[in-house]
Amino acid sequence: MSTVHEIRGPERIAEQTTDRSALEAPFVSVIVPVYNDPEGLRDTLDTLVDQTYERDRYEVLVVDNRSLDETRAVAADYASRHDNVFALDERRRQSSYAARVRGIRRARGDVLAFMDADMTVDADWLERAIERMDGDELDYMACNVELYSEGEETLASKFNRLSGFPIEQYVDDLHFAPTCCLLVRSEVVDEVGPFDVRFVSSGDREFGQRVHDAGFEMGYAEDVSMYHPTRTSLKSLAKKAIRIGRGKHQMRELYPERYGNSKLFVFHPGLYSPELPRHVSRSVGEWDDLDPEEKLRFTLFSNGLKAARAYGTVREAVERIVGKA
Repeated sequence: MSTVHEIRGPERIAEQTTDRSALEAPFVSVIVPVYNDPEGLRDTLDTLVDQTYERDRYEVLVVDNRSLDETRAVAADYASRHDNVFALDERRRQSSYAARVRGIRRARGDVLAFMDADMTVDADWLERAIERMDGDELDYMACNVELYSEGEETLASKFNRLSGFPIEQYVDDLHFAPTCCLLVRSEVVDEVGPFDVRFVSSGDREFGQRVHDAGFEMGYAEDVSMYHPTRTSLKSLAKKAIRIGRGKHQMRELYPERYGNSKLFVFHPGLYSPELPRHVSRSVGEWDDLDPEEKLRFTLFSNGLKAARAYGTVREAVERIVGKA
């Protein structure tokens, strides 16, 4: 099966002898895809318009993806009041990756920074991120993500917060960063191509592994944090798990030469296993501080989310079979 991108050889632009620290601060395009989240977008933009980074050296591209509420109006309002904020639309395809690619095509930045519309950052986030990226001579960098609960913490939000984002593991072992906390040089995208817009999930993983295979320098900035609200219900966690399951099948369907036969359903070996509590204890922070009832519920949560991911895999496979019939 042909792929969307031609993966070229590892001709490292980053190996040029120019000392980046001696150059003018790179122009940065911050790309924020959004769908039906006016309040989250306001929170995000409030923290982005007041960055300590030189104002004329960055832009914020908000890309609405078929919102049905006032989200587009919020983006337009900020764009009218801030000369470095721009409101864009991606209406052809309902996909966060399509929205990000729309932003990439409009971006003027030497560096592309991606974040979700419900996230916030400190005033010096962009300045510190670029200093770290240039100082470590990275082409692709993940920031740390700190999860927090808004209001009274539910059991689901506590589970989400404590299981967290193991971003360092993602970068070191799986060679990708979630798109909510990613900075990448535009020359990298020029080399390997943008995100594959066909994904509903896992497009960040496929893109990151393409970047890794092309030989670019990847890294993780633990000391550069971004802030993400937790999901507050088991239903919202399950919906995300289903998307992840669908994305994993899409990886095998779209790139079988890299991810294996799409006709094989690969489920987590710990599903319904007696070893599951031990697996949960390794993935959930502060496990020893939980009371017995919380440990039991967290184990049930983990088991249920694994089942949701398995359901997503099967659902995606069935939908593709029906669509081809």
